[in-house]
Parts: sequence; structure tokens; C-alpha cells
Amino acid sequence: MTATAAQIRWARRRARAGEAWRVFRADRAGLVGLALLVLTALLALMAPVLTDPAGLDVTRATGEPLQAPSGEYWLGTDESGRSVLLLTWWGARVSLVVGLSAAVLSVLIGTVVGVLAAHFGGWTSRILLRVTDFFLVLPSLVLAIALSTVLARGLWTIVLAIGVTSWPATARMVRAQTLTVQARPYIERARALGAGHRHIISHHVLPAVLPLVFANTTLSVASAIIAESTLSFLGLGDPGRVSWGSMLKSAMDTGAVTGGAWWYLLPPGVGIVVVVLSFTLCGRALEAVFNPRLRGRR
Repeated sequence: MTATAAQIRWARRRARAGEAWRVFRADRAGLVGLALLVLTALLALMAPVLTDPAGLDVTRATGEPLQAPSGEYWLGTDESGRSVLLLTWWGARVSLVVGLSAAVLSVLIGTVVGVLAAHFGGWTSRILLRVTDFFLVLPSLVLAIALSTVLARGLWTIVLAIGVTSWPATARMVRAQTLTVQARPYIERARALGAGHRHIISHHVLPAVLPLVFANTTLSVASAIIAESTLSFLGLGDPGRVSWGSMLKSAMDTGAVTGGAWWYLLPPGVGIVVVVLSFTLCGRALEAVFNPRLRGRR
């Protein structure tokens, strides 16, 4: 029985996916990062099922303020008597949502700008590159702070502030990769056969660029989580939600740091470090998957 074209395509995709997983699996650090991310994501998703969100309400707190870890409160309590373990657990949800959403927005803007600047060239490229240079010159964190200050405080304001200020590096990387792809002979053949801009971008440029973009997204999530924690620590986060950054701010404002209440400061800090490190390890492993020249050098 002769295989159809669709079956052949799916067979090739499965083969490529299997090869990608084999290369990724060879990187033990990447596997550790992936396992930590899966565990953190599952715990964050299961928080409403495994815990009682009423414990986040300060009016329903039953513990003593800044109580040390005990059998009842494994990670102690905060200044209001709430469980630090519960706050850290629910804070992971906000940090992951903001980090992923802001990274996707940043990568999306950077990819569009980079592809358009490289593909069309001319005045389109000059205008887009000048805009990119403007955002590159100004510190992204300062711009994010400015946006968070003038806009209404909320979760999606932080996502917008981080996403629209951290895309220039992605745009530069995508532009360079797009220029490399468009210099290949099959692009010239496609143009000679009458392929338009949309066909070339969707069928040739994006399939060659997206793997690199995907690998860069994992690294962008780590940066976005740090940016969210910084904004929340500065008091620019969503006041109605608990995040790791807001926990660090509360620990500083209530004197927990100077008072020796290490159990209030350590869990959110460790959470940020573990998640950021996990995304970084996965990103480095994905770089080896999509860039064969990096294999065997680590």
C-alpha cells in the first residue's frame, strides 16, 4: 500500500520530534529543569484543589504573626498570621502566568518586527530598526516601571509593561536569522516561481526561524519572572494577588528580614531561583536541539 503525502509528512515530523527528544534527553541539566518546571506547574494548577484559598484572606488568619515553622505551619506565618507555605504555593500561579504571558507577548512582538524588517528591507527596515534601537537604549526595567505607574495596577498591566519593553533583543535575533534564511537558494527559486511575500514568510521563513524563537522563549520567561518579581517588590504589582515579589516586599516592610524571620523571606526567594534556573536549563538544552553546532560542547 502506497503511503499518501500526508502520511509521509507526519512520519517525517514524528521522526524529527523523536530526534529532538533524544538530543534533549542527552542533556541531564535540561531534564532536571524540565522535571522541576513540570512539578511547579502541576502544583500551581492544583492549588485550588489541594488548598483552601480562604487562607489567603487576612481576616481569616488563625496563626500568630511571624510564627516560626511548626507542625501546623510548615513554613511559619507572615505578619498577618497566614501560612507562608500557602502564600508561596499560590504565589507560584501569579509568577508563572505573568512570566509566560509576558514572554509570549515579548517574543511575538520581536518576531513580527524582526521578520518584517529583514524581509521587506528599505524604509520599512529603517523605521523598525530605529524603533528597536530606541527600546534598546532605554533600560527595559525603567520603561516597565513607568508603564506600571501610569496604567491601572493589575496583573495584565504587569504583563503588558514587561512584554512591550523586552522585545528588542528578540527582534534583532530574528532579523539576523531571517536574513540568513532569505539568502538561501530555495528562497530565490520560490520568488522566481511567483511566490508572494505571505507565501515566503509563512512557508519558508517562519518554519526556519520559529525553532530558534521557541528556544529563546524559555529564556525570556526567566527574565519576565524576574521582572515581575522586581515590579511587585517595588509595590507596582497587583495588590489583590499574592506573588513571590509581593511576599518579599511584605517581608521587608514588616521587618521580617531584620527580625530574623527567615522563613518568610526564604521560600519566595528560593521559588524564584528554582523556576528561573529551570527555565534557563531548559532553554540551553533546547538551543542544542535546534542548533547542531552546540551539541557536544557542554
